[in-house]
Amino acid sequence: MQLPGNCRTTAMGILPHQEIERAVDLALTLDIPFWPQLPRYSYYEDMYVQVSEHFPGILVDERQQRITLDTGRFFEELADYAAQSDGEEIFKLSPQYSVAFDAFLARDLSPYRLVRGQSIGPISFGHKIVDENLKPVIYNDDIREFMYDFIARKVNVQYRQMKEIHPAPFVWVDEPGLEIIFGSFSGYSSERAKKDFGSFLHSLEGPRGVHLCGNPDWSFLLQGLDLNILSIDAYSLGQIFSRYTDAIREFLAGGNIICWGIVPTLSEELGQESVEKLVGRLEEIWGNLTGKGIGLKQILRQSWLAPARCCLINADGYLTVERSFATLRQVAALLRDKYNLAD
Repeated sequence: MQLPGNCRTTAMGILPHQEIERAVDLALTLDIPFWPQLPRYSYYEDMYVQVSEHFPGILVDERQQRITLDTGRFFEELADYAAQSDGEEIFKLSPQYSVAFDAFLARDLSPYRLVRGQSIGPISFGHKIVDENLKPVIYNDDIREFMYDFIARKVNVQYRQMKEIHPAPFVWVDEPGLEIIFGSFSGYSSERAKKDFGSFLHSLEGPRGVHLCGNPDWSFLLQGLDLNILSIDAYSLGQIFSRYTDAIREFLAGGNIICWGIVPTLSEELGQESVEKLVGRLEEIWGNLTGKGIGLKQILRQSWLAPARCCLINADGYLTVERSFATLRQVAALLRDKYNLAD
């Protein structure tokens, strides 16, 4: 699939809404809509819990809002898992774990060039979920190998379900914990992670994308992973990201897309910005790249735009996030008009 760029809009999956249809309505206001994850609606909507459905040994404590893995139970449940894993049902999102997925698929998605799903990625999941000894499961060789395969199957089944109702879906993985592997305290090296993560991405069906709001070594993602889409928090980290000029040049030369999260979702930040200021902020970041010989036409042709981050902490609930989406659409419209970008 050739991915269309030209400053199309999309967003991260997590929304602060508790009304399912309103959340889906909001997602459908963007050029590349997505099914929403609604952790304020239910703890099962938490992105770590959501992907854990049918993972052997997983314990979800809704009251304490905690998810852990029991190692003994993991091995006990492997045989039952193996008996079911030849089919797809065990990898599908159930209504309990995603109230919006079926609601999204039930909408008329035919006007959209692309539609998107999402899943937490294995590096973040493996660092977040701990066993009975409070050890992250990514440090357990047996569980880590299983985890990569399990999440890949989840992603692929989600992709196939979307493919049944739209010709051009994709599922990106959220990796908020990716920057952990570059810390000196990590027992899971970036070299090992790149090998494992590269194999994981290679097993995914459809365009391969990664979203993260953190600040890793960006060359890890830009070079050697065969990614098609990289989504970043450009509002906070765009200047740092743009220093990786050679890696960005190589990434774009492969025909890939950078999704620039340029519109803030925190109330106080959004209140200080205007459409014109945000466009100027993004053009300044792009100027760092054009100054090093990357053509602006190429950047625009291979760019998407998004809010900078998910946000669940605003005092006004979903109102600032909805304003952020509206601002995003205005930023995109200004850029498309200014640079004569085709739909």
